[in-house]
Amino acid sequence: MKPTLLVLAAGMGSRYGGLKQIDPIGPSGETIIDYSINDAIDAGFGKIVFVVRESFEEEFKDLFNKKLEGKIEAEYVTQEIEKVPSGCEYTPERSKPWGTGHAILMAKEAINEPFAVINADDYYGREAFFTMAEFLIKECSEKVFGMVGYRLKNTISEHGSVSRGVCNTDNSDHLLSVVERTQVEKKDDGIAYRDYHKWNFIDSQSIVSMNFWGFTPGVFSHLETQFTQFLKQYGQELKSEFYIPFVISEIISEGETNVKVLKSESQWFGVTYKEDKEKAISSINTLVQQGVYPAKLWSN
Repeated sequence: MKPTLLVLAAGMGSRYGGLKQIDPIGPSGETIIDYSINDAIDAGFGKIVFVVRESFEEEFKDLFNKKLEGKIEAEYVTQEIEKVPSGCEYTPERSKPWGTGHAILMAKEAINEPFAVINADDYYGREAFFTMAEFLIKECSEKVFGMVGYRLKNTISEHGSVSRGVCNTDNSDHLLSVVERTQVEKKDDGIAYRDYHKWNFIDSQSIVSMNFWGFTPGVFSHLETQFTQFLKQYGQELKSEFYIPFVISEIISEGETNVKVLKSESQWFGVTYKEDKEKAISSINTLVQQGVYPAKLWSN
């Protein structure tokens, strides 16, 4: 059975200032998602599932259905604030999405095979999809999940702070913990994150999670249980988010599942801020010039 690629595309791009998921980046109008899907197809993935918002679901379908027809199956699920487990309560004033853990949970009914998770607005590097596909086909199980890890220095925006899940691993490259650091920035003398108004430096070689995960459908039960607990504790807050690293850390601490870190030396890039778009365009053009991608990615 071929693995599935789950694309998290429901974020509204508040810092970026628009619907960045479908902003043209490539020389023929391609989005970053197009390159991820192209790499996934070549690596042997058999289906794409998009997590989107209802407000732009049709726009997504118009953009991707035609170009993917005959190449790979595409399915869409929606992430909305009101989609919570039965009996759970939250403040009606909430407008911010619940986060990546909730987004993955939205695909519970659409995925029945090992699958990878990526962000729509991140470029992960072509070889990472081949590495992940091989892991999903040969190694992934209820006892072994996977994650592509990147060097922190290869994931920093030049135009503002970012959030990064800093990973702690053992000698066998199994994940011990993921610590979510917010407000991570490049400084004159290194990379640091701000915590309670204090800047703390992080080793630039540290492995970080960029939300490129490999799971079996068994992860959905973990997500549902922990999201229910999250809502009991934080459901009345306006901005708390249910991040997937929180779920993974809990699974690891319970001793139920190991997470294998598949290290990548690729230069990640994304469009967190509007100013990041110029670098993304330049990076894709360089890859086209190097022959990694054709100037026109899709024939239809």
